[in-house]
Amino acid sequence: MGNIVIVAETGSDLPKEIAKRFSVILVPMHVTFNDVTKDDGAFPVEEICSYYEEHQKLPKTSGCSPEDFSVIFDEVHEKWPEKQILHLAYSAVTTCSFQSALIAAEDRDYVTSIDTRQVSAGQGLIVFRIAEMLEKNPEITIEEAVKMIETLCVQARMSFLPEDLEYLRAGGRVSNAVCLGGKLLNLHPSIETIDGYLVAKKKYRGRMERIAIKFLEEFTQKENLLKEHLWLLWSTGLSAEVREKVEEAAKKLEYKNITWIKTGCVITTHGGPGAFGMAGFAGE
Repeated sequence: MGNIVIVAETGSDLPKEIAKRFSVILVPMHVTFNDVTKDDGAFPVEEICSYYEEHQKLPKTSGCSPEDFSVIFDEVHEKWPEKQILHLAYSAVTTCSFQSALIAAEDRDYVTSIDTRQVSAGQGLIVFRIAEMLEKNPEITIEEAVKMIETLCVQARMSFLPEDLEYLRAGGRVSNAVCLGGKLLNLHPSIETIDGYLVAKKKYRGRMERIAIKFLEEFTQKENLLKEHLWLLWSTGLSAEVREKVEEAAKKLEYKNITWIKTGCVITTHGGPGAFGMAGFAGE
């Protein structure tokens, strides 16, 4: 583990086995169903979809509170008082988590919090890369790690295609007219993270079975994603057949390592079931 303990939100969608391998501590974000609030990751994602089908409204998501971070910071410091805590935060413009961490870090000089300006797999791949570096070079200082992270945040790219626009409409992110037009024309706007914001970009038309590979090819080429590692993102409802074909296409594009990540409760609430996306680092 070295001298640094990494903390991130569950909204990073970092697989539990990866978090365990690198001793990354995940702080739960939250999902509220009417008056019942649950921790992200503590219940099946499918409950999001069932709730929407039954009530025709989405549950509400929220970031981590200062108390959430205070509890984790105290636990880590008590266990490893000599170590620094490095919080790699979910995009600050989309949720309160980063600000909550800053509040919790007051009078705790062993905590450093950085806004990754990414969500889901975009944040997760930054966490993974830094965790790898710390494992290989445990002597890295917090100052050196911060410089590495600043570079990685600039290079990180993430985009996804929703299966349809219904969840985005229900969440107030697109209008009823845009949602209806999308259904009639079978349109899927790619959603990219740009400076922390989720921004609608190119529209793809057709069934996910046909457009997923085209999306993969065009986005990876446009962003010149490095061939070393590609993260592929999927939400519940995306068929195994589509995932298999996409992975075959990624291998043909000569990606050396491919990691699949399933969206957790927070991103599924916004993007809906059946979504497909990817994340990687841009080359020069």
